[in-house]
Amino acid sequence: MRFFDLVSLIFYNLSRRKGRVLLTAVGVVIGTAAVVVLVSLAVGLRENATRQLWGINDLTSIEVYPGYSMEKMASSSSVMVGGGGGPDSIKYLTPTAIKEIAAIPGVKRVITQDYLNANLDLVYGKLHAYGGVIGVDVTDLADMGLTAAEGTTELARGTAVIGSWITRNFYDPKARPDDPPLEPPQLMGQSVKFVLIKWTQDGVEIKKTMTVKIAGVLAETRGSADGNIYMRLDEVTAWNEWSRGARINRNKEGYAMLIVKAEDPDVVIEVADKINELGFMANTPQSYLQGINSFFLVLQIIFGGVGAIALLVAAIGIANTMAMAILERTREIGLMKAVGATNKDVLSIFLGEAAGIGFIGGLGGVIFGWGGSAVLNLVALSYFASQASANGGLPPTMAASTPFWLPIFALAFATVVGLLSGLYPALRAATLVPVTALKYE
Repeated sequence: MRFFDLVSLIFYNLSRRKGRVLLTAVGVVIGTAAVVVLVSLAVGLRENATRQLWGINDLTSIEVYPGYSMEKMASSSSVMVGGGGGPDSIKYLTPTAIKEIAAIPGVKRVITQDYLNANLDLVYGKLHAYGGVIGVDVTDLADMGLTAAEGTTELARGTAVIGSWITRNFYDPKARPDDPPLEPPQLMGQSVKFVLIKWTQDGVEIKKTMTVKIAGVLAETRGSADGNIYMRLDEVTAWNEWSRGARINRNKEGYAMLIVKAEDPDVVIEVADKINELGFMANTPQSYLQGINSFFLVLQIIFGGVGAIALLVAAIGIANTMAMAILERTREIGLMKAVGATNKDVLSIFLGEAAGIGFIGGLGGVIFGWGGSAVLNLVALSYFASQASANGGLPPTMAASTPFWLPIFALAFATVVGLLSGLYPALRAATLVPVTALKYE
């Protein structure tokens, strides 16, 4: 039998029993729609989680901190009153260690950072504020993946580049309770007093005041950079030495933190693992994303499995419909064989009809599933938007997302389920003896 004759015969047989075919296909529609909606929900949750991850904006960055040897800490604590471990239990980020890290294949650049270890009071006119000062050994913060909303990202001596939230920290210490809310000051290009505070062993307060020009305001990153004040590393080092009253030996104490830039996001995990093997602590956004993707992949499989159960129930309905069709068309099958139809022809006809029911149901399920995902998005986003406006925070950007491959996969899966469901009834029809089939009443 020619292929086009087979297809036309399959469609003719399906059209003869429209009501039964449609009722059987409804189960496939429900199962397919459930697969599309549930998997779209899992995909949407994953995309929303990755988009709103706090502070992940550069997938080539690795944060490196000094390493702590638990074995050395345990041995040190056994001989120290109160425990805690000694200096030998810490692997510092010394210049030698930095060279060792920079030599790792895949490392593009190593940026050293240090924090200001002194109490700081920012003074602008009558306003005061707080903020963390970080010294970096780059002349341009663009090397760290940061961009400026105002001014520049370049660091010169006596200047600072502030995060987008620093201006919100200012307050008027003499403000009255009935005063209107304070408008954040415009610091771009302005000079701000940095008042460093330390105390002697006798409890005497000592202050040191510097005037620093604000050279730029960073664009919001929704990360730690929004609350930081960036300055040159040598200036912050000098302030730390004033605070402690002694010089800092980097060969012994190292730096507080490194930013390691990888050549490509694909090698970030490998580079971070090698840094950890050297005894340091390396954190990378890629590891968080990897964990999130793994979790939501399992969630997609679970959600897809729930929808597949509904398709399995529909498969039983297809098998039952095909079995009833064989009983009703036994004489027709015998007549087909009597005029020359082979077992393969009969098998192909009934398998095609079963697959056709699965295809029709799958097509309807894809349409309803896609529409259901769109409705779920509208309802969920409107609800979360109202919750966010009432409680503060950012609303999710999506609730369900249908990837391009999902409708194709769902349609193909429903067709295959229909095909497999009709396999046993089709084999029964193909193996009927023509004489017996013609005598069937």
